[in-house]
Amino acid sequence: MSKPRKKSKKILFILEIVVLLLFIGGLYVYGQISAKLDKLDIRETDLAEQDIVTNDQAPQMTGYTTYALFGLDHRSKNEKLNTENSDTIIIASINNDTKAVKLVSVYRDTLLNVKDDTYSKANSAYALGGPTQAVSMLNTNLDLNITDYVAIDFNALATVVDCLGGLDIPLSYAEIVHMNNYCVETSEETGKSYTPVELPDPKPEDEEAIVGTYHLNGVQATSYCRIRYTASLDMGRTERQRRVIQMIVDKAKKAGLSTIFDIMDQVFPMVTTSVSKTEILKMIPTVIGYSIDETTGFPTDYKFATVKGSVIVATTLESNVLKVHQFLYGNTNYSPTQDVLNKSAQIVNIAGDGDAVQDSAPAVTDVPNDATDDSYSWQGDESVDYSADTDTDYSSDTDYSGSSDYDSDEDYSGGGYDTDYSDTSDDYSGGGYYDTYDEYSLSDGE
Repeated sequence: MSKPRKKSKKILFILEIVVLLLFIGGLYVYGQISAKLDKLDIRETDLAEQDIVTNDQAPQMTGYTTYALFGLDHRSKNEKLNTENSDTIIIASINNDTKAVKLVSVYRDTLLNVKDDTYSKANSAYALGGPTQAVSMLNTNLDLNITDYVAIDFNALATVVDCLGGLDIPLSYAEIVHMNNYCVETSEETGKSYTPVELPDPKPEDEEAIVGTYHLNGVQATSYCRIRYTASLDMGRTERQRRVIQMIVDKAKKAGLSTIFDIMDQVFPMVTTSVSKTEILKMIPTVIGYSIDETTGFPTDYKFATVKGSVIVATTLESNVLKVHQFLYGNTNYSPTQDVLNKSAQIVNIAGDGDAVQDSAPAVTDVPNDATDDSYSWQGDESVDYSADTDTDYSSDTDYSGSSDYDSDEDYSGGGYDTDYSDTSDDYSGGGYYDTYDEYSLSDGE
């Protein structure tokens, strides 16, 4: 009877060794991650609560954590303020129970109140006051309560893609043309190399249709995310960005520890965030369970107007904010605050209505025009009463949960241009595609 006991003791001893090794391994991984987090540019004081502006009447979204993600364009740097435009603005909502993540891209040219009743393109808020102002812009225009952000630039995105071994992305003929041209500048900005994708021959009749799936490196994938000269304009550009983010997340979840550590070593020094190291470490054990559920753009209903430059105008801000709350939080009981209603009325007053706004965007040009100043500012008239019609019912039974927009057949109202994508001689240096905010426009509210 003694032999089985010896065998049991031996099995128990082996199990103890295995548990000990797993524990030591876990401590090693935890220690490695903790050390690599020190490479992050963590700025917990950037978004001090007293500096963030929110709507006091805005609902508190319990059960969700919301972050602002910014992609910075260093070429548009405001030397006086030492800030730049946030060319990419994404709201990420995480369901704390299901770990489902929803992404909303705010179109960079959306006319919003960016600071102190100054109405301009949404991407200029970052240049006017860094992440604090950009987050405040999102909070006050969209009735949100965001307190944390993450900011990266072109180089960080290109490096992540390279660390993961590239991405396989379906491309149209038009996207190949524009991506190849953007690669020239992206390569110069990042110091990374690329090989141009060969154009299909003959050129397809439908240049917007997918012609194949291509394996893209970091420079190419980043350039793909920058395209906004196809028929889908900025709506297509932001959709590409969200598609690439989802591909990165899916591929990273399957990558080995060595790859993840490599990303941390190379990319973390390029990341700026207000999220503390302690908060990040708490998230790590559950991060594998996170999944990007659905994505969309903001505003969902819009027109175009020319106010010293082409801007995207929400048909009404309040109706679009209602939809974004239903999308991010499934909140069917939400009604826009008076502050949002006031801003909505201001936007209509600035952009005009009727013939002043168009269903289609004005034709965009591939050739930069540095002499064109697309920045502008408008100061609110405090004497105007923009109080809401109290009889208006903003509740809705409409289901805005929707599915992913990756395969959308949506009409972006910008596809009426007869563009010849075979001409690759155009200058894609990007100078006319980004707007450097003119700080002098703030001085007198002109």
